Amino acid sequence: MNLPNSPELQEVIRQCLSNNRKAQQQLFSQCYSLAMNVTRRYAANLEEARSLVNEGMLKVFQQLHTYNSDFSFGGWVRRIMVNTAIDHFRKVKAYEQRFQDIDEQDDFSDKDKATVIDGMSAEELLVLVQQLPPAYRVVFSLYAVEEYTHKEIAEELGISEGTSKSNYAKARAKLQQALAGSTITNQNYHGQRK
Repeated sequence: MNLPNSPELQEVIRQCLSNNRKAQQQLFSQCYSLAMNVTRRYAANLEEARSLVNEGMLKVFQQLHTYNSDFSFGGWVRRIMVNTAIDHFRKVKAYEQRFQDIDEQDDFSDKDKATVIDGMSAEELLVLVQQLPPAYRVVFSLYAVEEYTHKEIAEELGISEGTSKSNYAKARAKLQQALAGSTITNQNYHGQRK
């Protein structure tokens, strides 16, 4: 979803800054699809994604006075949603237990991970990503979708760069295993119907 910096959008923002409730509802509605698209990648389920949208939109309204209309409003909202998701996982999840440095790296070769994930639809991948453990889901989303580097992820989450790389590799492996399992299941199902 794109939120073009139209004169209409700028007027809605101006009215929101004047505490106009109807304008705030309108802005929330305009941002909802974009916000859900972002938060669903970080959330375990739809309910958690909605909670992140509400928390993120509260931040949008609280920080609206800092928005610079020379830049993309959609990009600004997206950044707030990503940061909200990161903050949520910092507060709620016990990173000490989930993000432990691993002495031995698992042997995951990118060339061995054929382009199975590349052939998936966005919705199929989203469903599988939501099933990942929180540590893997956050690292995968930041690296693969938001294009953070492992160094940036490590700084954001307070983990080592090696842990970020390891969690990303494990997330990819789990996604491929899940996809292979669903393919086998579908083949078996169709085989039984014949």
